Amino acid sequence: MLTRASLTIRLHPNDDVVIARQQLVGGTTLIDEKVSVVGLVPPGHKVAVRAIRAGEPVKRYNQVIGFASRDIAAGEHIHLHNLAMGSFDRDYAFGTDVKPTRFVESPAQFQGIVRADGRVATRNYLGILSTVNCSATVARGIADAFSHGALASFANVDGVVALTHGSGCGMDSNGESMQVLRRTLAGYARHPNFAGVLVVGLGCESNQIS
Repeated sequence: MLTRASLTIRLHPNDDVVIARQQLVGGTTLIDEKVSVVGLVPPGHKVAVRAIRAGEPVKRYNQVIGFASRDIAAGEHIHLHNLAMGSFDRDYAFGTDVKPTRFVESPAQFQGIVRADGRVATRNYLGILSTVNCSATVARGIADAFSHGALASFANVDGVVALTHGSGCGMDSNGESMQVLRRTLAGYARHPNFAGVLVVGLGCESNQIS
């Protein structure tokens, strides 16, 4: 069962185990590790790459994940049957490999639009939002009215866009669907590419403009 394709994944050079990419049967040679599999190892499980004596720590990701509860042979499946928890000194140091960010001398720039609240836009649109599917036709009609040269005198306005949907009517006013709808509409309304937004409602929908 010798194959050139790697049958395991090594997560760190210092690890005592590798991870089986597929089910491994006894006698399979792991060429990358120079180890022969002992017994059956399910896919996604750990295989010892060296002999580990009872009580020794076992490392994965170069971190101690447990201690051998008995002697473990190289190539053997490592799992709950031969791995146990134990106490040991831990070093919770973090950011030890952090490096200062090297900023470019001349940052890239573009011709954007700085909004009053500091956000930067790349377009200057007016948005027409509908609270409910019943006002979608009106919202689209308003936007369409500006698509035939009506903005010729407003060079800085890129267009009028209608954003409609098929919901908002007989919904649970406090349900998850309503929350998602309102969050989505609010995201559109606050988008920096909209200089202004007009919200169109019908009046009797669950998703009221207010």
